[in-house]
Amino acid sequence: MSWTAVLLLCAASYALKAAGAFASSRGGELAGGRLDVLVVPVIAGLIAVQTFGDGKALVLDGRAPALLVAAVLIWRKVPLLLVAVAAGATAALLHAVGA
Repeated sequence: MSWTAVLLLCAASYALKAAGAFASSRGGELAGGRLDVLVVPVIAGLIAVQTFGDGKALVLDGRAPALLVAAVLIWRKVPLLLVAVAAGATAALLHAVGA
């Protein structure tokens, strides 16, 4: 990838972030409500792709049980630091035993 492409992507990312902040401040509660509705599915999609995807293949490895551990702990309202440690330990343990 060339430096021109990297710089153009950085500029586009910054412009989108600035446009979102501007729309949020100008639209009041209406724009903020729309953004809140959009955030959860986007983050859920990113988590799913990073957990179960490997290029074009579906992968089931130690990340899936670690995600399940994290989801249960978040549901039980455990502090985020403990959630991250428990999920990481689950993935590491399963990786160590070869699962």
